[in-house]
Amino acid sequence: MRIVSAQEFDLRREVDYGSPEQNAVVQQIVQRVKQEGDTALLQYTAQFDRVELAADQLRVTEEELQAAYAQVEPSFITAITLAADNIRQFHQKQKRNSWMDLQPDGSLLGQIICPLQRVGVYVPGGKAAYPSSVLMNVIPAQVAGVPQIVMVTPPATGGTEGIDPYILVTAAEAGVTEIYRIGGAQAIAALAYGTDSIDPVDKICGPGNIYVALAKREVYGVVDIDSIAGPSEIVVLADHLANPVYIAADLLSQAEHDEMASAILVTSSREIADAVAAEVERQLESLPRKEIATASIRNYGAIIVTQDIAEGVRIVNRLAPEHLEIMVDQPMNVLGMIENAGAIFLGNYSSEPVGDYFAGPNHIIPTNGTARFSSPVDVDDFIKKSSMIYYSKEALLTNGNIIMELARHEGLEGHARAIQVRLEQEGS
Repeated sequence: MRIVSAQEFDLRREVDYGSPEQNAVVQQIVQRVKQEGDTALLQYTAQFDRVELAADQLRVTEEELQAAYAQVEPSFITAITLAADNIRQFHQKQKRNSWMDLQPDGSLLGQIICPLQRVGVYVPGGKAAYPSSVLMNVIPAQVAGVPQIVMVTPPATGGTEGIDPYILVTAAEAGVTEIYRIGGAQAIAALAYGTDSIDPVDKICGPGNIYVALAKREVYGVVDIDSIAGPSEIVVLADHLANPVYIAADLLSQAEHDEMASAILVTSSREIADAVAAEVERQLESLPRKEIATASIRNYGAIIVTQDIAEGVRIVNRLAPEHLEIMVDQPMNVLGMIENAGAIFLGNYSSEPVGDYFAGPNHIIPTNGTARFSSPVDVDDFIKKSSMIYYSKEALLTNGNIIMELARHEGLEGHARAIQVRLEQEGS
């Protein structure tokens, strides 16, 4: 890994929203699915996934789900169940309640919380299958009270309509209500606009490749989306007491995701920097996804040496990483200084995969520096809020003239008269 000073490292972050050609392809796909429905959906599945399907084969059947269980080890089901319990307990604490506040003048103000009715979850089927992402999308929606949770995931490329059995079992265990074997931008369009076989949803969540990300951006406004996800990121903030073996392993845990993933160490110790650089090279040699991780480390990895931890914290806050590990002697003393990070892992034993799979907090976290203004997926992503106003006669008589003054100041006489007729009718 390259070792640089804080002054040498470019903190500017470029967000990739796809090439003009990629955007054009996505726009064409979305429009065709919007206009032609199942016909376009099936044609694109044949073109991109090389799987020929009929419309009645799009939805995964109960028999297929049961067959998937026979292909999965009982130990996996146990692990998924335990992880799901932790994730559910964490998200239960995020639930909001409707409320009403009775005013002295008899008015009643409040907020009504309602779950979304139908949510679509995209599960990738490319370089790896991610059952954990099924849990992270589905369980917060369930906790929020969403009654219909629809999952789309591409069929196995090259002539088979099958879906990874671990994905299917996880979806069944999590409580997904419908599963469809479609992927890519065409799946996003189908969720947004609906087809003869698939009813439209209110919101689309879940990561995917650049075409999926661009399609989500294209349909935003017709439906809500969680975010436009970029490649995975990790930043480790370490002092001279940190363990270089642990740091290197955690950097590689993210580098193996994608060639464009970013793995960065920020440390106040040149000795630690040198040790981690050597350890990354050593551990890379035996990593099964060595080629992917090597490309990530070479192109998007770095070790930044700072004068002290305070300078390191400033860099972290500028980077606003998806995952931040704090490996210093007293991590709690540093925690209060962190302003921008999607998920924060404290101490030597809080390795990032603990959060990815098991601890409970959501692993769908803002990327590309968007932790400056956005948050991990949670229960709030699957609810909507309605304001409630019951205004009493006494309140209207007291405040009506003020309301009319504000309306007329904005040139909206009709607004003012809607209040005036009531004041006149009541003899004020």
